[in-house]
Amino acid sequence: MNLNAVLALDTSTEQCSVALKVGDVIVTRAAVTPREHSQRILGFVQEVLEEQQITLADLDALVVGNGPGSFTGVRIGVSVAQGLAFSHTLPIFPVSTLTALAQQAIRNHDAQVVISAIDARMQEIYVAPFRNNQGMAEQLAPEQMAPLADITMQSWWPEIAVGNSVIGAGTGWQAYGDALNSPGLVTVLDDVTLPLAEDILRWALVHGKPVDAADLEPLYVRNEVAWKKLPGRE
Repeated sequence: MNLNAVLALDTSTEQCSVALKVGDVIVTRAAVTPREHSQRILGFVQEVLEEQQITLADLDALVVGNGPGSFTGVRIGVSVAQGLAFSHTLPIFPVSTLTALAQQAIRNHDAQVVISAIDARMQEIYVAPFRNNQGMAEQLAPEQMAPLADITMQSWWPEIAVGNSVIGAGTGWQAYGDALNSPGLVTVLDDVTLPLAEDILRWALVHGKPVDAADLEPLYVRNEVAWKKLPGRE
């Protein structure tokens, strides 16, 4: 697949971001606007297209952060990507926001082992471990959503951290760092807290798997055990 012009977008968290690759050039837009994603995202898309002097008709593919994150934010990103893909018959590459965080840590800090964690509210996080495989984030376990009390980071360390320092990336570490990092064995990055479309784009170009717009699905990652215990939920 010849991917000369690729547009990436992400609204899964508080950050709304867009990245456009044309040839070897990548231009980006990003802003932390948690309640304005639906108003900002298409404006960002238009800005990067105009900067690169192309139109949506010139695109070869789309990339979208399909979660986990805010349910509303994930739905906005997936819906916008589907709308653009349907209107221009484009394939879509879905990428996890946890993967994007790990890729950002690798891009900015050459991190070798990353545990990405996004604040899921109510003392819960979305979390997954990664390692640096030739500059690209390689996921080592499925994404999960779990209460802090059920997260045992130590269980991952024998497999992934021998001889390497462990890096923490994402808002989960910012919100619950004391609980998650009580042994003090994780170096938490203060400048890698929210995923960016640029990293979603870079990862998708190497490892992404395209889907048809009709088959694109949000990655919500619920804790099914906790969900079933809620009153009225069986």
